[in-house]
Amino acid sequence: MSLVHETDYGTPLSKSEKMVTLTIDGERISVPEGTSIMRAAMEMGNQIPKLCATDSVEAFGSCRLCLIEIEGRNGTPASCTTPVADGIVVKTQTPRLKQLRKGVMELYISDHPLDCLTCSANGDCELQEQAGVVGLREVRYGYEGENHLVSKKDESNPYFTYDPSKCIVCSRCVRACEEVQGTFALTISGRGFDSRVSAGMNEPFLQSECVSCGACVQACPTATLQEKSVIEIGTPEHSKVTTCAYCGVGCTFKAEMRGDELVRMVPWKDGKANHGHSCVKGRFAYGYATHRERILKPMIRAKITDPWREVSWEEAIEYTASEFKRIQGKYGRSSIGGITSSRCTNEETYLVQKLVRAGFGNNNVDTCARVCHSPTGYGLKTTYGTSAGTQDFDSVDDSDVIFVIGANPTDGHPVFGSRMKKRLRAGARLIVADPRRIDLVKSPHVRADYHLPLKPGTNVALVTAMAHVVVTEGLIDEAFVRERGDLETFQDWAGFVSEERHSPEATEAITGVPANLVRGAARLYATGGNGAIYYGLGVTEHSQGSTTVMAIANLAMATGNIGRPGVGVNPLRGQNNVQGSCDMGSFPHEYPGYRHVSEDNVREMFEQLWGVPLDPEPGLRIPNMLDAAVDGTFKGLYVQGEDIAQSDPDTYHVTSGLAAMECVVVQDLFLNETANYAHIFLPGSSFLEKDGTFTNAERRIQRVRKVMAPKAVYADWEVTLLIAKAMGYEMDYSHPSEIMDEIAGSTPSFAGVSFDALDRKGSIQWPCNDDAPDGTPIMHIDGFVRGKGNFVITEYVGTDEKVGPRFPLLLTTGRILSQYNVGAQTRRTENSRWHEEDRLEIHPVDAEDRGVRDGDWVTLRSRAGETSLRALITDRVAPGVVYTTFHHPNTQANVITTDFSDWATNCPEYKVTAVQVAPSNGPSAWQEGYEEHSEISRRILPQAAE
Repeated sequence: MSLVHETDYGTPLSKSEKMVTLTIDGERISVPEGTSIMRAAMEMGNQIPKLCATDSVEAFGSCRLCLIEIEGRNGTPASCTTPVADGIVVKTQTPRLKQLRKGVMELYISDHPLDCLTCSANGDCELQEQAGVVGLREVRYGYEGENHLVSKKDESNPYFTYDPSKCIVCSRCVRACEEVQGTFALTISGRGFDSRVSAGMNEPFLQSECVSCGACVQACPTATLQEKSVIEIGTPEHSKVTTCAYCGVGCTFKAEMRGDELVRMVPWKDGKANHGHSCVKGRFAYGYATHRERILKPMIRAKITDPWREVSWEEAIEYTASEFKRIQGKYGRSSIGGITSSRCTNEETYLVQKLVRAGFGNNNVDTCARVCHSPTGYGLKTTYGTSAGTQDFDSVDDSDVIFVIGANPTDGHPVFGSRMKKRLRAGARLIVADPRRIDLVKSPHVRADYHLPLKPGTNVALVTAMAHVVVTEGLIDEAFVRERGDLETFQDWAGFVSEERHSPEATEAITGVPANLVRGAARLYATGGNGAIYYGLGVTEHSQGSTTVMAIANLAMATGNIGRPGVGVNPLRGQNNVQGSCDMGSFPHEYPGYRHVSEDNVREMFEQLWGVPLDPEPGLRIPNMLDAAVDGTFKGLYVQGEDIAQSDPDTYHVTSGLAAMECVVVQDLFLNETANYAHIFLPGSSFLEKDGTFTNAERRIQRVRKVMAPKAVYADWEVTLLIAKAMGYEMDYSHPSEIMDEIAGSTPSFAGVSFDALDRKGSIQWPCNDDAPDGTPIMHIDGFVRGKGNFVITEYVGTDEKVGPRFPLLLTTGRILSQYNVGAQTRRTENSRWHEEDRLEIHPVDAEDRGVRDGDWVTLRSRAGETSLRALITDRVAPGVVYTTFHHPNTQANVITTDFSDWATNCPEYKVTAVQVAPSNGPSAWQEGYEEHSEISRRILPQAAE
């Protein structure tokens, strides 16, 4: 094994279709117009010396190493900033150029520490490399003059250091922060000889606006910005390309190793979802995989009040199977079920649902998409015929208007958020519908044309009001509707939205959004060119989540914003493989590929493939499993890689259901909140320890490659095989590639997918079949999957969760950049330096009315329960609305949320909870006992059978 090296072409790729032919060092080459001479030379294998140039940012032309000569032109221009021209003759190596480059390099080296033997970048330093390339062998100027060699190092950031003594002021880090990340946290301070990179106003990195995405570290050609892991472990010596296991963007990384120790995660430039960029989580927060709290041996206990007892894998698997068999023998075939994981691979998820259907003999399988994006599946399948987003991420580059509703891309999907900001800086217009003033509303060089601060729970009324404007003002794309839409359903829908009660003026009292803003936003979306809609959990996690998804789909069809680059309906999926877990048949009513269990021909095909009869009736959803457990009819649950006790709503109801079961099996990396109610704990494996695939939010299937052996002996897919065999249903696979082959053979949208194809192509977006052998980046180009687009009536029905004298405020929840979901991974990394606790955002008016000051402890109480946390007074939320994150178990925001859910899918209504806020002396009673309770339930007897 060796390090996977990527070619740096020096400047970005030109997208021009016009070709230009020139001669470089006697060799003719044709490249797209707009290509730099540096890149053209590199494409023919001729590397021109460079320091300030890299192909992830625009050319800058400051280092003066890449000088060239062009016949018939005076001077020695920089090749990075000089575009190709037809017929020109370029020389990259002449005596004059060699002398000039040596002189430039001498100046750099005269103000640079010569500690190469002990420098952490030794062997991986572009300055060192280029000094050799230009043939520098001595420095005539010496080191006695003024220099920066004693400049103080900044080690405040937990993941990287900044050593200004090694800075060559190439500005690559500054440009990466601006062009790639879009944070504008870095600058060049000082003038002339005193110029140096500065974070903010000469602040330490940790205290600046830097978001630790790593773009500056990646861009730095020296050890000025360097990962602490490289300093501590040493330079990596081999690597594998794999896929991040955090959010639904699906970034591709090189996992760079020394032996079996991970040194760093480096964003892969050829990654189709991230194009070489990353966020603080994917880039740096991988330490959880080797955290001391990982459980590496199976454990069992008879009662949840007993301490855990470490056992062998054989005993744990046998005990699991015997308990499930006992329960089914006593309570019936449908008394057990399983929950698949959106953090596990497609192959592992497929096996769990197969185990439930073929091994358990029922359809009691569900997944975390139930509590996040199940309305996406229902809404888009109803209107378009597919349960997924319509575009690839690259499509945003062609958008003229971007409509973000119920999503916060810069925090929840930061790499795509940066891509979106780049397009906005280039001139795209922006509409944001959110109760909170998210960063996109106003950030450096980005400002929303319209911010629609709607009341939580009124999405349907808002989107229908926008549709009212489109229809009544004649802004419909009639040609598109006639060609692509179902005219009968369109006419019904158009008549419905045209009613005066749906006008922005009539709905203003419901949404709280001024009518003129709604009208302006609707006109902009309908007439501004290519209009793209991006939405998240702020759309789906409502009692009318499915209705809102269909309202969004209606709006896109009516304006013709579907079926080409730059448009579309784009759900921003939360977890790394939530799309894949849905694709793999994790819902109780659907087989892989979204085919209903009642379809005889589909069921018969799987019966023949799996060798057992299958139940034609849909099984239980997660909420139904918990209800049945409380009722005494559901007694056993296999939970792979989910923490429903922390992530699912109405915590008291969830824990009551878990406590009523006789056998709860949790398979995970850590003893999570659900494990407090488990009888069997099976160690899980991280994404670094397994082979397989993830499917991201744009339907992109990507390889996950094992870079180290499973620390707990088995990868997750192997554990599921062991359980199935012990249950009497043997599944025969020797590698995850064989599982994917079975998926491809039984699921039409995956027909052309295989590990070999993914290794060749890098990634594939389903559907991939004979009609689309290379995959489908953009859906519905020539027609909808269902035939004609279905317009659906979207009647607004107010949530049953009402504010009143006892609970006058509305609570909504969300994520923060540094933490992820329930925090099981990120809380076990240095990311907690940025977010140590969940805080309650409250408007100054509401805080003053309650006598609450910034940082005070407050009690947050709803009809379902209460918790306490510290207040953060801010005008980012509107009066009457409070907001918090849900990353920390000792806050348990879901103690507050109710059991109201989406009418079609049971997706919980996390985003609307009536609450009251009052000053408090500290944590609530249950929180004071939380640590003690957790310690008791997690106690482990030092009794290993292995």
